[in-house]
Amino acid sequence: MLRALRHRDFRLLWIGQAVSLTGDGIYLVAIAWLVYDISNEPGALAVVGFAWTLPQVAGLLLAGVLSDRFERRRLLVIADLIRCAAIGTIAALALAGSTEIWHLVVLVVVYGFGQALFAPAFTAIVPEVVPREELLQANALREMLEPIGMRFAGPALGGALIALFGVGTAFLVDAITFAVSAVAVMGIRPRPPPRSERGSMWRDLGEGFAYVRAHAWLWGTLVGAALFLLFTFGPFEVLLPYIIRNELGGGAETFGIVLAAGGAGSFFGALLLGRTGLPRRHVTFMWSAWCAGDVLFVGLAVAGAAWQMCLIAFVAFGLGTAALVVWNTLMNTLVPPELLGRVSSFDWFVSIGLTPLSFAITGPAAELLGARTTLGVAGALGAATFLFLFIPGVRNPESELLAR
Repeated sequence: MLRALRHRDFRLLWIGQAVSLTGDGIYLVAIAWLVYDISNEPGALAVVGFAWTLPQVAGLLLAGVLSDRFERRRLLVIADLIRCAAIGTIAALALAGSTEIWHLVVLVVVYGFGQALFAPAFTAIVPEVVPREELLQANALREMLEPIGMRFAGPALGGALIALFGVGTAFLVDAITFAVSAVAVMGIRPRPPPRSERGSMWRDLGEGFAYVRAHAWLWGTLVGAALFLLFTFGPFEVLLPYIIRNELGGGAETFGIVLAAGGAGSFFGALLLGRTGLPRRHVTFMWSAWCAGDVLFVGLAVAGAAWQMCLIAFVAFGLGTAALVVWNTLMNTLVPPELLGRVSSFDWFVSIGLTPLSFAITGPAAELLGARTTLGVAGALGAATFLFLFIPGVRNPESELLAR
């Protein structure tokens, strides 16, 4: 599986992403703890989460057009520098002890725009730096980055930094990771944009939309993922740290350990699939893994100890990451290169399009139902999206493979 790292440009891209995703893991712990230090209410973190995810959704389609028109390497560097500036400012405010909720709302908006610019360009640049026959291994390595960095090393490091030095130091380290990533990506050899002709942005978006609409495996999965994340993303990000802090009596390090356990599971899931290759019924496997992992989220709602949450997170995140390896490989191999940036932006736009609403409804739902009940209902609703697997045409890619 490591053979994709033989390619210098992919190696630089992978190293930069590994470092910045570690910073993202620090962010997940630090932002929750900073908000709850200011206001120990789920609604406060829900507002910050809404402000963080809304610009990601709003900026994705434009980012997709840009990633098909301009050099993708340059867009990645700009996105890293934007995120470095936003997180660095939060670090300065936290170190000065003058952070207010409105500061965080403004700054996570900037951070969210940086993430929107980064996502389509990163997805689209992978096939440029790795041969087609090694894309599965490259995507497995790519999906291992999130569990190692964002869900394992980052949260563990974030919890430790907060416990030892305070939340401001954690944000400072997060900001530095984006600077390191920008330097690594700068070392990638420049490549010409995938399209030489120029047209209107609306025409470009229309081409990408037409391609998505014509393929049920794309639009069916994206709509299902949108509902999946609507039901689960906000409750998980807002209520899990709330339960750990207020019901289990844990600190930032406990929250970090639970996320790290999920990261270890994700690492195992990506490693296993990278070694075994795609299952023959890969679309069925992808949906089954996603929804089985979501059923396990219900267990988080009834867990009475951190070790139980760690075990559940390990299995649930392992299944989810294995599914993502399949999904990214399908995207990289079936979508034409000149459309990949725009189709990727639709992927991100539709699938995470409802996450701001997920944050917005989590606070009121938790007030009405309680944190644990809300988390349990969210897991059950997310698992119900398995029905999207039975939309005609969703399983066409695996049918074509089985017919060969």
